Amino acid sequence: MDNLKALSFDYRKEVVNMIIAGGGGHIGGDMSEMEILMQLYLREMNISPENQNDPNRDYFILSKGHAVESYYVVLAHKGFFPLEEATESFSKFGSKFIGHPNNKIAGIEMNSGSLGHGLPVAVGIALGNKMDGRSNRVYVLMGDGELAEGSVWEGAMSAHNYNLDNLCAIVDRNRLQISGNTENVMKQDSQIERWKAFGWNVVEAEDGNSFEDLEKAFAAAREFKGAPTVIIANTTKGLGSPIMENKAGWHHHLPNKEEYEQIMKDLEERKEAALK
Repeated sequence: MDNLKALSFDYRKEVVNMIIAGGGGHIGGDMSEMEILMQLYLREMNISPENQNDPNRDYFILSKGHAVESYYVVLAHKGFFPLEEATESFSKFGSKFIGHPNNKIAGIEMNSGSLGHGLPVAVGIALGNKMDGRSNRVYVLMGDGELAEGSVWEGAMSAHNYNLDNLCAIVDRNRLQISGNTENVMKQDSQIERWKAFGWNVVEAEDGNSFEDLEKAFAAAREFKGAPTVIIANTTKGLGSPIMENKAGWHHHLPNKEEYEQIMKDLEERKEAALK
């Protein structure tokens, strides 16, 4: 677990380099979702370059598609494509590595980023798999600001209606969105009671940037039968450097030279601390 935590800071460095190379990106949400993506792809899901076309594979949708840079980094380390290709061409004219997930890229199931679409599509995939008698699972990661979209709750109702216990939604609960704190923009607490009211099994990861907490949460989701599960992952936006953490202005801020150097220094220090 310590080595995995240390690795998360190396991955974050690669995200920052990709954003710098592309001249923009959603750095705050990239940093808050990193452990969730790593837990899914490195420890949880049955998905790899070798079985990506197998109908029995697990499925993942990044509904908060604007935070794509972490997704690219994790997919690259999983072996779907070279990291250098993604970094060097990110957001360049004609590149397939654009600022939102692109299903022309190996490992990506759907184009996403128009908020509120990921859960409804995941519901359809999960329902189809259940009708076909498959035992695979479907995962979808949403941002908490995204939950203001009505289509999320239409999908939630459908998932409960069809008893989709093969579906697991994760909310990146960092409490910040582009226009500020989520509770000031559109109040959400308590999400636990809200999701329960829609018939979902609710699991809370007290620290959504902790691999230990995430492992327990995903295990609980797998074991629960009869209804879909949502994991409320309490994360820190911009995790990795004090200049970014818990600051809405870093939703899509491009670091300048001084900020870049400080962020990379802070990430290296966090990595070293995780290895001690």
